Amino acid sequence: MARFFQTPKGLLTAILAVLIAMAAPGQEIRHVAVGLGSSVFGAGVVDAVILRLRKGRWEYPSGAVLSAAILVMVLRAQEPWYVTTIAALIAVLSKYLFRVGEANVFNPAALAMVASYYIFHAGESWWGAQTDVVGLPKLLLMAAGVYITNRVNKIPLVLTFFGTYFGLFTATAFVGDALSVAEIFHSPDVEMLFYFAFFILTDPPTSPPRYRDQVICGPIVAAVSYAVFKTTGLVFFPLAGVLAGNVWEAGRRMRQRSSYGTARAVPARMV
Repeated sequence: MARFFQTPKGLLTAILAVLIAMAAPGQEIRHVAVGLGSSVFGAGVVDAVILRLRKGRWEYPSGAVLSAAILVMVLRAQEPWYVTTIAALIAVLSKYLFRVGEANVFNPAALAMVASYYIFHAGESWWGAQTDVVGLPKLLLMAAGVYITNRVNKIPLVLTFFGTYFGLFTATAFVGDALSVAEIFHSPDVEMLFYFAFFILTDPPTSPPRYRDQVICGPIVAAVSYAVFKTTGLVFFPLAGVLAGNVWEAGRRMRQRSSYGTARAVPARMV
C-alpha cells in the first residue's frame, strides 16, 4: 500500500479522496455516498475480473477506481446510482474495446460521461471541482492539480491547452459577442476547466508522453472544445475536445508503430 500511494495512480487516488471529502458536504452526502460506492465497486469488480482473465493473476483495479471516481465527481451528485454505475462500467469496458497496441484509445471517464449524456440525459455539475465551496478547497484543487500534472510530466500539454482555450474565448469576447462566452471566465466554469485539465486531460495512457507531441495535442483539445461550445453549446464540450485529442494521439501511435515496423523490415528486404 505504501508503494502504491507513491505512484501517480496512488497519489491521484489520495487527491481525489480529499477533494471528494471537501466537496461532498455541499451536495447531498447520501447521494454522493451511494453513487460513488456503487460506481467504484461495480467498475472495480468488473475490471479486476477482466485483469484476472487477461493476466492470470489478481490485481488492484486502480484505473477503474479512478475512472469511476472522476465521472462521479463530474456528473450531478443527484443522478440515480444506476446511472453513475452504468457509466462507470462503460468506462471500464471502453478500455478493452478501443485500443491501439497496449494502450486504450479514449479517456474512459470522458467517453463514459458523453455516452451517459445520450443514454440517460445525465447532467454535469462538476461538483468535485469545488464549484460549490469557497476559500481553501479551491486553492487545494489548484495545488494538487499542478502537483499531479508535474508528476506525470504533462505541464506542456496543460499550458498549451490553457493558452489556446483562453486565447480563443478572449478573441471571441473582443471581436464577437462577448456575452456568449462570458460564462467561461466565471465560476463554475473556471473550476471545471482546472479540474478537467489537471485530472482528465493529463490521463497518461491516452495523452502524449513527449513534450513536442503535447504542444500539438493541447491546442487540438482546446480548439475542438471551443468549436463544440460555439456551434452546439453542449454541456460536455471539454470532454468532446479531449476525445478528439485522444483520436489524434491514437493516430500518432499508429503511425509510429507503422514507421517502426517499416524500419525493422528494411534490412530484411536488402538481404
